[in-house]
Amino acid sequence: MAFKIESSLLDACALAILNRGDTYGYEITQEMKSAIVISESTLYPVLRRLQKEGLCRTYDQPYQGRNRRYYSITDKGKAQLLEYRKQWNDYKTAINKLMENERGGEND
Repeated sequence: MAFKIESSLLDACALAILNRGDTYGYEITQEMKSAIVISESTLYPVLRRLQKEGLCRTYDQPYQGRNRRYYSITDKGKAQLLEYRKQWNDYKTAINKLMENERGGEND
């Protein structure tokens, strides 16, 4: 993709995934990869930041003889996600106006 993904957009995407239900890092990465290019090494700092800001929390659960860390959105995270969605819709509308607006019949 030619467009740089800013950290707030990564935060919004991660919170949107967590809003669907608790999940673990690899699953979050796979879901995000369906829309953007991201690696696990990029995602885990995002998840740590969200946790530090109180937007998500973690808990461990045994899985095949080892612990798997799950992430869960908090009420504060849900409120932040609503704000991100509003900002995204405003941004998307403004960019669409620029991208789709034609001058004087030109199709450049």
